[in-house]
Amino acid sequence: MDSTSSNSSLSADAILRHLGPLGREFALQVLAECASTNSQLMDAPPADDGRVHVVVAERQTAGRGRRGRQWQSWSGGSLTFSSLWRFAPGAPVPAGLSLVAGLAVVRALEKLGLQGLQLKWPNDVLVNGSKLAGILVELQPGRGRTPAAVVGIGINLRLPDEAQIPDQPAVTDLARHLDPSPSPEALLAAVLTELHLLFDTYAAAGFTALRGAWQQRNAFADLPVRISGEGVDVVGVCIGVDEDGALLVRNEKGVARILSGEVSLRAVQ
Repeated sequence: MDSTSSNSSLSADAILRHLGPLGREFALQVLAECASTNSQLMDAPPADDGRVHVVVAERQTAGRGRRGRQWQSWSGGSLTFSSLWRFAPGAPVPAGLSLVAGLAVVRALEKLGLQGLQLKWPNDVLVNGSKLAGILVELQPGRGRTPAAVVGIGINLRLPDEAQIPDQPAVTDLARHLDPSPSPEALLAAVLTELHLLFDTYAAAGFTALRGAWQQRNAFADLPVRISGEGVDVVGVCIGVDEDGALLVRNEKGVARILSGEVSLRAVQ
């Protein structure tokens, strides 16, 4: 339940207070600024002490998004953090992990009172079609080691007027939808609580146990979509995801199964 902080207005003690007894399951490092919270945990993994290690930064100077993009962040404008999850040998890693993380973010926000939340496969959280949060999962390599993944999450809190996010014409932030908005500490604790619960479920029963909850929030359910990238170009109707977290698209050729997250998913007008 220990924590460290470095010249940040975010309070590690406040995060632990919001976590309550669950706080003993986490080790927190709070930073005013870093290059990337994912890199902090990927490049120098902390020792396995049985806890989930979390790095949260007010600002990232080189935050990473999916498909090589940079995650844009502004001090006070977004909550950016990464957590290192270790799974028992034989646990179902990595398939479906980003979907479970997205579901955890949505459940936390729903409990805080936010409505209109949707999930865009494989790793975006939307509010009424506009992007609110993104997720980047990176697997830790290493033979014979405990399966582990770093889960990076960025949530827009209050974007400045001049904020520009490439390739994202429709973005939103928490301040536009919740008044008053929760403190960053309360929000982080709520998301960590849901992650802890859902990752336990995932480790025990796989994505199958959570598939229905994800499907209920699928932003593209029964809509025409195009999947492109990595030699893939599929147009059809999105019929959801399967037990492995693969996206399913039905067209005249049958049902295409898209497992790689390094593709683009767009609605077809």
